[in-house]
Amino acid sequence: MAVALRNRLFALQLHPASLLHPSLRPSPHAPLFSLPARRRRGPCFHASAAAASGAAGPAASASDAARIFQKVFFVPPGVDPAEVSEDMVLPGSNIVVGPYAGHAQIKEVEFLKSSGRAKDCPKDGRPEFAILGRSNVGKSSLINALVRKKEVALTSKKPGKTQLINHFLVNKSWYIVDLPGYGFAKAPGSVRMDWSAFTKGYFLNRDTLVAVLLLIDASVPPQKTDLDCANWLGRNKIPLTLVFTKCDKMKRGKRPDENIRSFQEVIRENYRAHPPWIMTSSVTGLGRDELLLHMSQLRNYWDQ
Repeated sequence: MAVALRNRLFALQLHPASLLHPSLRPSPHAPLFSLPARRRRGPCFHASAAAASGAAGPAASASDAARIFQKVFFVPPGVDPAEVSEDMVLPGSNIVVGPYAGHAQIKEVEFLKSSGRAKDCPKDGRPEFAILGRSNVGKSSLINALVRKKEVALTSKKPGKTQLINHFLVNKSWYIVDLPGYGFAKAPGSVRMDWSAFTKGYFLNRDTLVAVLLLIDASVPPQKTDLDCANWLGRNKIPLTLVFTKCDKMKRGKRPDENIRSFQEVIRENYRAHPPWIMTSSVTGLGRDELLLHMSQLRNYWDQ
């Protein structure tokens, strides 16, 4: 059952070769699913444009394409894509709420351990969500906002403080995993992590990983490092949700929604089915409850 569940996630959510831009597709000579058997576990989700009038044809205008793109929803199991309506979508996101949503509130959280290697992480089989992003994207602030406890995760004005894989046990049943940030070029050499050798090993060898929450700073235009990371996750069939942070801030005259739209337009070049996404702010609490609800339906289906 565990193998079948994870396999359905990879097959139907976002990462079959048919959903990726040709430049991101695996070699035609390589098997579509080449991960170890225990990695193939998870819920079946698919993107749907059911609420739109239909797919954009060759003659569709730019405004029509934008309108249709905005209607591409992330549809969970138990929901008929043809019956999706906008009132089923979480505010500030493209995520549809389904019957597996529930048990979303965090009652208790405790730091369990830090691990220097993926093989040293907990082996108790509990589901986990990995939080990943650039070193100054606000990972620790988001974790603290989710659990509503200050300093559960280390926050610092100096990016690069997270150097290990940190597991936080939530409600004694699942994990939030704080991973080292990437892309902070000004950090000293001893602080910069070899992301390829360190964090990627965790993704490729962790069969209890439900999804990656890839944090994107909405206060700045799309960053190449974030796009490269999203594309790498897609190529390796790692389920992800785009979590836009700092949605309460505006820099250089650009509103967060403009930067989010720009990022989505670039992602659309590589993904025919857009990943789930949600807007958040650790300052105002925007998106907190909605993100937890999204995580609950992923987790509850994974854990059935």
